Amino acid sequence: MSEGAGLRVRETDADVVIIGGGASGLSLAHALATSEGAGSCSYGSGKLSVALVEAPEGPLRPAERTWCFWEEAAGEFDDAVTASWGRLRVHGPDGHVSGGGLGRLRYKMIRSAGFEQLVHARLADLEHVRLLRATAHEVRATADAAEVRCTTADGRAAHVRGRIVYDSRPLPSLPPARTTLLQHFRGWFVRTRRPAFDPEVADLMDFRVPQPPHGLAFGYVLPLGPRDALVEYTRFSRAPLSRESYDRALRHYTTDVLRLGALEIRDAEQGVIPMTDARFPRHAGAGVFRIGAAGGATRPATGYTFSASRRQTGGIAAALRAGRSGAVPAPWSRRAMAMDAVMLRALDTGRVDGPRFFSTLFRRTPPEQLLRFLDGRTGLFEDLRIGFAVPMWPMLRTALELPFLPRRPAGASRTAIAQAPVTGASPP
Repeated sequence: MSEGAGLRVRETDADVVIIGGGASGLSLAHALATSEGAGSCSYGSGKLSVALVEAPEGPLRPAERTWCFWEEAAGEFDDAVTASWGRLRVHGPDGHVSGGGLGRLRYKMIRSAGFEQLVHARLADLEHVRLLRATAHEVRATADAAEVRCTTADGRAAHVRGRIVYDSRPLPSLPPARTTLLQHFRGWFVRTRRPAFDPEVADLMDFRVPQPPHGLAFGYVLPLGPRDALVEYTRFSRAPLSRESYDRALRHYTTDVLRLGALEIRDAEQGVIPMTDARFPRHAGAGVFRIGAAGGATRPATGYTFSASRRQTGGIAAALRAGRSGAVPAPWSRRAMAMDAVMLRALDTGRVDGPRFFSTLFRRTPPEQLLRFLDGRTGLFEDLRIGFAVPMWPMLRTALELPFLPRRPAGASRTAIAQAPVTGASPP
C-alpha cells in the first residue's frame, strides 16, 4: 500500500475510493483487497484498485476508540483483539445477577489503533491499494465516475476519482425519526491495588447505579486482567452530561458499588451514539454510497456497529467480485428495525422500566441466544420466544401507535451532539 500524501491535483484514479479510516472504511479496504476478508476482488483484467482516504494527524482525526462485538472463538481480526470473554453478567437494580456462558461465542474488544495497525500491515505490500492522508471535503458525481476533493496536511489539493465511492463520514445531521435517544458514556481504564476482576467475565449491564428521571443508566465492566479493566458509566437519554457529572457517577460506581478501593485511572474515553429509528439512505448519488454508521449500521436499540459494518463491507466485496453494482446491503432486517423502533419508543415514553426490561430479558433468555438476537441472527420463532420475555401490553400499545407517528427532524442541539467527534465508542 503506497502513501499518497503529496499527490498533485487529479493525479490519482481508482476503481474504488473509500473515505474514512474507521471501522467501516478499513473493513471495506480489507475485504476488497485481501483474500482474508471477503475475497480479493477483480475488475476487468486485473484486481480492483482501491484508494483509501484517511484524515491526517490533527484535530479532525478521531481519538482512539473501543469497539465491542461477538463471534465464534476464531476471527479474522483476532490479532487486534485486546481482550475477550466467555461469560457475561447483568446486575439488576435489586442486585440479582443473571447471565452465563456464551457457548461457542466470545465477546471481544478491539481498540481502534490496534485495528488500524493490523489492517494497514496487511495492505502494506499491495500495489493496487493506495493510502491518501487527506481531509475529504466534497464528493461530486461526474459523467463516468465520482470525484473526491481533498486537502492534504500541508494544505495542497488532491482530487481522487473513482468508479465507485464509499463514504463513511458522519452525516451533517440525523435523518427524521419518530424516536431519537442518545447513548452517551464515559469510561476509565483503571488499575487496582489488589485483584478485583475475573478476566473471563464481562459485566454487560449493571443497574446498581442511581437511575435518572428519564431513560436509564448502567455500569459496564470489561476486565483486562485481575487488576485492570475498562469501567464505564452509560446513559440512554435525550442529552449527554458534563464531564464532571460522568466522573462523579464513575467515582460512585467504582467506590460504592464495585468497591474497588484505591485505583489508578490510566486512560479515559467518552462518546455519544445516536439511537434512532431514522432511515439512513445508503445511496448518496451516482456511484456514491454511505457505509458504517452513516449507512445505518448502528443497531438502534443497542448502539452496536462493528459487526454490522463488517457484514455491509463483506456484502459489497462479494457483489463486486460477482460483477454486480456494489450497492450497500441493508445491515439489519426490517423485522429487527421494527422491533427496535418499538423498544426505543417504549423506553422514551416511560411505558417500560428500562432496568427491569433489560434485567428480565437477560434473566429469561440464554446469553448466547440473546447475543444472536442482538446481532440480528435469530429466526422468527426465536424472536417471538424472546418477545414473550418483555412486558407485552406496553410494547403492544407502542407497536400499534408507531405507524401513526410522524418522523421529525432532530433538534439542532441534539443533531450537533450526535454528530460531534467522540473520544471513544464502546457501546454496551
